[in-house]
Amino acid sequence: MLICVTGATGHIGANLVRALLARGDRVRVLIRGADRSLAGLDVERVPGDVLDPASLDRAFVGAELVFHLAALISIQGDRGGQVPAINVGGAKNAAEAALRAGVRRFIHTSSVHAFDLTRGGVIDETSPRSESPNLAAYDRSKAAGEIEVREVVSRGLDAVVVHPTGVIGPFDFEPSRMGRMLLQLRDRSLPSLVSGGFDFVDVRDVVGALIAASERGRTGESYLAAGNWISVADLARAAAAITSIPPPRLVVSVGLARVGVPFAAAWGWMTQQEPLYTSESLSTLAHTARISSAKAAGELGYRARPLEETLRHTYAWHADRTP
Repeated sequence: MLICVTGATGHIGANLVRALLARGDRVRVLIRGADRSLAGLDVERVPGDVLDPASLDRAFVGAELVFHLAALISIQGDRGGQVPAINVGGAKNAAEAALRAGVRRFIHTSSVHAFDLTRGGVIDETSPRSESPNLAAYDRSKAAGEIEVREVVSRGLDAVVVHPTGVIGPFDFEPSRMGRMLLQLRDRSLPSLVSGGFDFVDVRDVVGALIAASERGRTGESYLAAGNWISVADLARAAAAITSIPPPRLVVSVGLARVGVPFAAAWGWMTQQEPLYTSESLSTLAHTARISSAKAAGELGYRARPLEETLRHTYAWHADRTP
């Protein structure tokens, strides 16, 4: 069948497209900018943007399924309004276009950040969303984007929402922020670690959840796709067990790391690279919430692989790409 994917050049998208092609699907992708992560793949490319409804109409025509992955992840505020424009307006545009095109099912990729993680405890699909103005712009945008999709569901769109946690794994061409951190650990270029931790999931398990949601998810339902909660220090030690490169010895508290945020921002400006640690990313690491995938496990057959396997395959993929 013909399947359309937005955000296909991103980390999840690059893995999803490969999984769909491997099972024999015809894949069409909405492309905005470079697509080196899809180089050599037999996909139909439609130039466009989620902010351009006409291009979405062209991309979705004749598609049976649409996987909407396009989003702007930010740990530095709303990026001049781009974050809500893409994550809220873009989600609305994509859902509306899917309804117009008569697609059989629309799978919306949200995020665990759509939930208010500051509440702690166990987060499941019934937990409160990120609607407080005190929360990060990205978190609020993912919650608001989900609301827009559900409004279109109320008018007849068959849609399912999947919420991954922190994504790591192979085919990370950019690389992502976590991919960059893993490479810095390997290359001894990360001077210190920060206390705290987060739930990290293999990108291939997220892809499995998305495909299962397209087949077995219930219309209008959300499914959390979590992995394994791990502290930053333990993640570095797990990486060291694979690379044989000792992790940084210095581990600073989140509070102390906040003092260095302005200096990290200045360094990022000079090097034209987004810093790993900002006020928003440090707040994320300070959360103590645990994420439940019980619903996805029961209804979609979702399972998360061991983190060690993810790290081993991630480093192997990057090694294969090194000249």
